[in-house]
Amino acid sequence: MKHAKAIMIQGTMSGAGKSLLAAGLCRIFAQDGYKTAPFKSQNMALNSFITKEGLEMGRAQVVQAEAAGIEPEVRMNPILLKPTTDTGSQVIVNGEVLRTMGARSYFAYKKELIPLVKNAYDSLAADYDVIVIEGAGSPAEINLKQDDIVNMGMAKMAGAPVLLAGDIDRGGVFAQLYGTKMLLPPDEQKMIKGLIINKFRGDKSILTPGISMIEDLCGTRVVGVVPMMDVDIDEEDSISERLLNERGQRIEAPVDVAVVRLPHISNYTDFQALAGSPYLNVRYVRRPEALGKPDLIILPGTKNTMGDLAWLRESGMEGRILRCHENGALLLGICGGYQMLGLTLADPDGVENGGSMRGMGLLPMHTVFEGRKARTRVTGQIGALDGAFAPLSGRAAEGYEIHMGKSEAVFANSVFSETYSVSGSNSVSTLQTSTDTVSGEMKTDGMQNGTVMGTYVHGFFDADGMADAFAELLACRKGISLTPGARENGTQSSYKAYKERQYNILADTLRAHLDMDQIYRILTEGPGC
Repeated sequence: MKHAKAIMIQGTMSGAGKSLLAAGLCRIFAQDGYKTAPFKSQNMALNSFITKEGLEMGRAQVVQAEAAGIEPEVRMNPILLKPTTDTGSQVIVNGEVLRTMGARSYFAYKKELIPLVKNAYDSLAADYDVIVIEGAGSPAEINLKQDDIVNMGMAKMAGAPVLLAGDIDRGGVFAQLYGTKMLLPPDEQKMIKGLIINKFRGDKSILTPGISMIEDLCGTRVVGVVPMMDVDIDEEDSISERLLNERGQRIEAPVDVAVVRLPHISNYTDFQALAGSPYLNVRYVRRPEALGKPDLIILPGTKNTMGDLAWLRESGMEGRILRCHENGALLLGICGGYQMLGLTLADPDGVENGGSMRGMGLLPMHTVFEGRKARTRVTGQIGALDGAFAPLSGRAAEGYEIHMGKSEAVFANSVFSETYSVSGSNSVSTLQTSTDTVSGEMKTDGMQNGTVMGTYVHGFFDADGMADAFAELLACRKGISLTPGARENGTQSSYKAYKERQYNILADTLRAHLDMDQIYRILTEGPGC
């Protein structure tokens, strides 16, 4: 039976660049004619995606599958952990929610998942030529090595040689690489077949003495010094520099977009397409005083809607958002952010925090949380909107839904219930009509009330031309005329085509800075001593 060759990228720490290196190798192997797939046995992230079958997986493996030119599927990430608190996570197995578990409980339980991980990997390896496996954190977290299923335990399961990447940008890269290898038992040390120095800035020749010494100390070749790369590709959520910069990347851009950095923010990659516009400065704001005077405020998805709404109130962010909105800022909510914009939120079954609370009162709807998670993909069309959002009317829309709550409007024939006071216009529109591509059912989604809009659909801005349409309508409100479809790397109307170019840039950069001949030898020879 066919069984793919495998190679694994591990890192000296979280944020060493494993995900991006794995995506680049997926692209290179695919360009070289090999049917290639990514794999990560266990991913901990709040950025997730819904497959065409309606199953949930981590976005890092979605990016890597896109780089390989294949459809993402849950076999590529059989276990996804979505943190709900500092010590607990929702455990998703083969794309479906198992249950929420505390860290200690999961650590004791995870050995039960080893057969499941092996089945997922073997099934994938039977269908592909090359599997690029990504580790998690560091293999030298010696307190977590028992029943390891994601680093060296996974490498052994797959028979995969390991490339160990260190982050020179954080300093101490030689100590990272040496210390990581030396903390491993001898049999695992032998599985490390190459070292990568990642995120380098400057003249590579300065590193030559250090490279020679680390190769002697570790008995392992450095197979590449990879520069800090300027590529626009999705990152892991917990460590992304995008989330830490409240000023944004384009201070001089004419239009300011503020994404509220909620404590449990999820799927912040929803705004990657917006950030690609040269006319928009997209920034992630944590402090109320940093909100400023944005043209658009976005409340993103969250893994804890009620808890994060409480944070908005306690921090003063809600009051600042409402003042900005009164002064003319447009307001958009996605998924959990959409739920916050309504009248009330109720959690009778304790799906989140239990109890009930008032919403921000900007959309006439009630949300009730329920145990069943909605997981689907949709494609449809924006309805007839008015006012500031009118230019979006009739546009094609697509994306995916991942949420635990159900929202119901409380108005009829565009007249609000007298029981509630909702600020805005007296004309409220359903945002879009769409087809559930998993069930085939027709459905409606979202709501617009004057200068406030909300939707359950993640990836909303990824539809062709949608990000550009938003840039144009925001600029128009400021009396600025834009060139439709312009982006930093040339005029284009397709975000998918833009991403394809970014994957090619990534692959070209890695080819220039990795010893691909040596990596192919490592791939061919495997992990043997």
